[in-house]
Amino acid sequence: MKLFPEESMALLLLLLLALSVPAVAEDAFIGVNIGTDLSDMPSPSQVVALLKAQQIRHVRLYDADRALLVALANTGIRVTISVPNDELLGVGQSNATAANWVARNVAAHVPATNITAIAVGSEVLTTLPNAAPVLVSALRFIYSALVASNLDNQIKVSTPLSSSIILDSFPPSQAFFNRTWDPVLVPLLKFLQSTDSFLMLNVYPYYDYMQSNGVIPLDYALFRPLPPNKEAVDANTLLHYTNVFDAIVDAAHFSMSYLNFTNVPIVVTESGWPSKGDASERDATLDNANTYNSNLIRHVLNKTGTPKYPGVSVSTYIYELYNEDLRPGSVSEKNWGLFEASGVPVYILHLTGSGMVLANDTTNQTYCIAKDGVDSKMLQAGLDWACGPGKVDCSPLLQGQPCYEPNTVQAHATYAFDAYYHLMGMAPGTCFFKGASAVTTTDPSHGSCIFPGSGKNATFVNGTSLAPSSNDTTSGSGSHRFYHSIASPLIIGILLSNAVLT
Repeated sequence: MKLFPEESMALLLLLLLALSVPAVAEDAFIGVNIGTDLSDMPSPSQVVALLKAQQIRHVRLYDADRALLVALANTGIRVTISVPNDELLGVGQSNATAANWVARNVAAHVPATNITAIAVGSEVLTTLPNAAPVLVSALRFIYSALVASNLDNQIKVSTPLSSSIILDSFPPSQAFFNRTWDPVLVPLLKFLQSTDSFLMLNVYPYYDYMQSNGVIPLDYALFRPLPPNKEAVDANTLLHYTNVFDAIVDAAHFSMSYLNFTNVPIVVTESGWPSKGDASERDATLDNANTYNSNLIRHVLNKTGTPKYPGVSVSTYIYELYNEDLRPGSVSEKNWGLFEASGVPVYILHLTGSGMVLANDTTNQTYCIAKDGVDSKMLQAGLDWACGPGKVDCSPLLQGQPCYEPNTVQAHATYAFDAYYHLMGMAPGTCFFKGASAVTTTDPSHGSCIFPGSGKNATFVNGTSLAPSSNDTTSGSGSHRFYHSIASPLIIGILLSNAVLT
């Protein structure tokens, strides 16, 4: 194929862009956002106790709450604090106001509290556009105050951006920022580059999936493995994309490249998946939230990187620590948390052996049970499959054996589902059975019937499988602070691309 000079130059530019790698200051980490819109907000000491118990070493606050910063003192936990949007105009219009803010919220707490970054505003361009003209001034004033306090080498300054400012984002190599914001983004990127800081980006594959009207497969949004013919291919770079998260991050890199910034790293300041939704949000489920966040954590900590920058992982803060019942809006807005206010986990992440974050995930104490209210024929089909093709030892369910009673389809299905779940190492998606099952932290063992995964000692009589195989069902993969009401440009890009995603 003959290339015209313009095409040759474009191809050469793409190759050069692919070779320029942004600087990375440290190994990528997983952190959590801590929102406080709870009717029963835990005390600062309770919050810190939970962080310590879960070995969470990086947190982001949406303000600079004094009590919480005091509680975080001498813990070593790395803290990102924020200038709230309602304080942005004052800070961006007055160097003295910014200096007072730093003196009150930063200098008063370091070094005891390990403040490492300041997020100035949040998604300002898309949620508070009237403040956009003072955004870069606010960053500069905050940074100047840090310099005056000799804290500029310890604390980075940036501002979280919504990924919706990226247009034509698939294929990533053709992505670019909304040109309307060039007068802000160019000086912003110059500031980040000159201060050795990073671009803060909020990435929500959940919204991209929900707004795609079926164009984006659920597995592609949840980091589930895809066969090669289902992967999205960037025709310009021939890079294969297996998940929405990587595609958005690389789109941001390419967008910066086209503004001639190739060495500004990215930190994802918000990403997650809701565990509950209303009738229009059927994929906001416990299983999907667990699958997304477990796979996201594994993706970051395994240093997988993105197709554009393999091996260069992107540090990410999960949205969020607690479910916030006071947040306005849809049911899903209140259910992004990993924990309830009581400290009880909303679900237990599948992180066996991670040893780095959320380490006491107690995956050896989670169980797969049959849901209440599920049709008995569906439960029976799942039971048959688990005890047949699923290769579960269902002999404890035989008459006269420890788990025969109660002799109900739901009780027997619960045992079989849990046995399969543990046989598969509690991998994401192995407690599904076409939606008939759910993960729980409550041990369903009773009397002498000890379930797989229980800490109790079990001695069962070996026997034959309870049920023959069945072809009726199979087991396997199942199932911001601000609103994202406008469909992401990622959707438009995918619709216009030749990538096969369904």
